[in-house]
Amino acid sequence: MFRIQWHVIPDNKSIYVGLTYIYGIGISTSKKILSDLKIPYEQKVWELDDKQLKAITDVIKEMILENDLRREIAGSIKRLKEIKCYRGMRHNLWLPVRGQNTRKRWATAKKLLGRSRVRPVLKK
Repeated sequence: MFRIQWHVIPDNKSIYVGLTYIYGIGISTSKKILSDLKIPYEQKVWELDDKQLKAITDVIKEMILENDLRREIAGSIKRLKEIKCYRGMRHNLWLPVRGQNTRKRWATAKKLLGRSRVRPVLKK
């Protein structure tokens, strides 16, 4: 069992998939880390030696992950809401922010009808 930042990565997984168990690391980031360290993507976690494991943990310790990343994202969304820009208003109303269609999608219609959440009153 290999532990990185309080996450247990299963031994039978490929290392590039195993690294995605950490919040903030996706497939592209894990492949970039492994290519920088010259570790094959398809190598299993149990096949890694101590030197490779230490190199991976050293690279990951320098990144902003987990709770720090969540806090940073929440802070930027809060800032958008405070300055009352378009994206902040969409976040405030629990609507799609990045231009997704809202007319014919049943999930969005359910949000607009107010059954799932209470819509906040916006001050003018």
